[in-house]
Amino acid sequence: MSFLYHAFFFDPLYNSLIVLFKILPWADAGVVVVILTVLVRMVLFPLSRKAVLTQVRMAEIAPELAAIKEKYKDNSEEQARRTLSLYKEKGVNPFSGILVLIIQIPIILALYQIFIKLPAINASLLYSFVSAPLSINTVFLGLIDISGKSIILAFLAAVSTYLQFVVSTKGQKEPQGNSFGDNLAKSMQKQMKYVFPAIMFFISYQVSGVIGLYFLTTNLFSIGQELFVRRKVKPRAV
Repeated sequence: MSFLYHAFFFDPLYNSLIVLFKILPWADAGVVVVILTVLVRMVLFPLSRKAVLTQVRMAEIAPELAAIKEKYKDNSEEQARRTLSLYKEKGVNPFSGILVLIIQIPIILALYQIFIKLPAINASLLYSFVSAPLSINTVFLGLIDISGKSIILAFLAAVSTYLQFVVSTKGQKEPQGNSFGDNLAKSMQKQMKYVFPAIMFFISYQVSGVIGLYFLTTNLFSIGQELFVRRKVKPRAV
């Protein structure tokens, strides 16, 4: 499994990073991190777009799902059957978004592990046709040394995480019931909205500025992607 991870994810991305340093000698490490992150997210855009579309369609049929849940609250078997029938009728697969996220995990993990090692270069991971740069400038835009801790980038990573959550959950109604499942769902939504940004701040600050910049770039791209896809999608009658 480790061999496959390195062969198909880590090593290609690592060498892509070094190639960017070579073909963009004027760029500092922060600029290269931003460029590589954006390039990878553009490649993953078709998958991410599918996940966004699934969220939009789920929000569209939310009233019907709530009606089914209320009508068959005492018959879990019929409730499940009606729910699956509605998914089929509307052409919605609630699990496709999860599958898309799972596919992206090794890529996201590889980028994280690559950036965390900067500015050190492991020549043993380079392909024969790729050579290491003589030096790497780690001062992003001449302002922030991303090889060390940066409270500014950590703060921006946390804020962008919050905004990304707000944008991605737009149109989703909070569960209105008082059942254990509804209360659990509401609690998880609140925790993700406020606790997750705090976690991002802690990780970004404790590790290094480069990770904060990586999270910030990823969040900003995700926000732009979300707004773009939602603007293009055509609402369907429910």
